[in-house]
Amino acid sequence: MRDQTTRRLALSIALTLGFVLIEVMAGLRGNSLALLSDAGHNLTDVAALAITWYALRMTAQPADAARTFGYHRAGILAALLNSTTLVLVAGYIFVEAYKRLLSPGEVNSDILIAVGLIALLINGVTAWLVYRGSAQDLNLRSAFVHLMGDVLSTLGAVAAGILIALTGMNWLDPLVSVLIGLLILWNAWGILKESVTILLESTPGDIDTAELVSSLITVEGVRGVHDLHVWSISQGIRALSAHILTDDMALSDSKRIQGEISAILDRQFRIRHATLQLECSGCEPLLLYCDIADQSLPAARG
Repeated sequence: MRDQTTRRLALSIALTLGFVLIEVMAGLRGNSLALLSDAGHNLTDVAALAITWYALRMTAQPADAARTFGYHRAGILAALLNSTTLVLVAGYIFVEAYKRLLSPGEVNSDILIAVGLIALLINGVTAWLVYRGSAQDLNLRSAFVHLMGDVLSTLGAVAAGILIALTGMNWLDPLVSVLIGLLILWNAWGILKESVTILLESTPGDIDTAELVSSLITVEGVRGVHDLHVWSISQGIRALSAHILTDDMALSDSKRIQGEISAILDRQFRIRHATLQLECSGCEPLLLYCDIADQSLPAARG
């Protein structure tokens, strides 16, 4: 499955890079900012696909002494980088569109329409190649969003070409570029936000910690939960650590409690990597989220 994905990514890179060269030449010949801005976006797609391809190979490496959680965060870093480049591309498009709106140039609508239709086909194919698995992998989704942004932006370029041919309003070309830039920003924001959320090890948005604690307390023998931490290693891998307050019991009974808690976490919250510390006394059961900041400071000297 992973090998198939990397092959599809490699094919997408080749198709996109070849078309970038065609689109740049056509944009210069037709004096179309919409085509040139779309070519710039496509060029970032080449970089995004290359980063995604490399990160996908990195995440396949097993955990080792240096990376005990494995290399799953490589995909999140790739998604963060890809979404950041989207923001930069959008900013460049806005600047160039502003210049063109102040002084619209003559646009060859025939070239704009013809190249736009070819771009729509190429971008549609590459987006389809990357789509599989993108819902569960933020790294792949960042590449897919890049490509779908191209599909929609080329639709806009074709529409601009048709309207310019009918009306002669050349200012429609930079206006479409502004709309393309806004679309890119909208797509980038969701990926950027989710990437930062994962890197900050925030609680996944669909997990209610109060509900989680209530579910764990239903397990027979559990008296409280504290020092709770829930985070995502990558989009599809969640982890949890917690102290579980129990009655004073034999080790064999505590194993039963751990098994029931693990089943609840998996079934209700899709958490499959849980580290549980069972204890019967000596901690503060009312302190759900323990502050670990003080533990990283050196001890004070008298």
